[in-house]
Amino acid sequence: MKDIYFNYDKYDLKTEARETLKANANWLKTNASARVEIEGHADERGTNEYNLALGAKRAQAARDYLVTLGISKERLSTISYGEELPVCKEQNEGCWQKNRRGRFVIISARPAS
Repeated sequence: MKDIYFNYDKYDLKTEARETLKANANWLKTNASARVEIEGHADERGTNEYNLALGAKRAQAARDYLVTLGISKERLSTISYGEELPVCKEQNEGCWQKNRRGRFVIISARPAS
């Protein structure tokens, strides 16, 4: 499952994010026993509290969109890490863009019977 990315200080889904979420939804439909945790992340700008809230809104936006694509909400959980787990630590826009993301982690899957 691929990550999605957000604009600065935003949690609305860009066109590219929607396309990625459609592909993620197709994977979830093919792997019907899989459950996913959606992590919301932010760049380092802003307070810890603000970035945790923003990360939560980003994860929720991704979850809500997956539900509209037919994925059961019971298979999807969300968590926010705010700015705490950056994938890039340089202080420039290119790096910050990589940190403003929604990440999808498979938390359990039962073998198909």
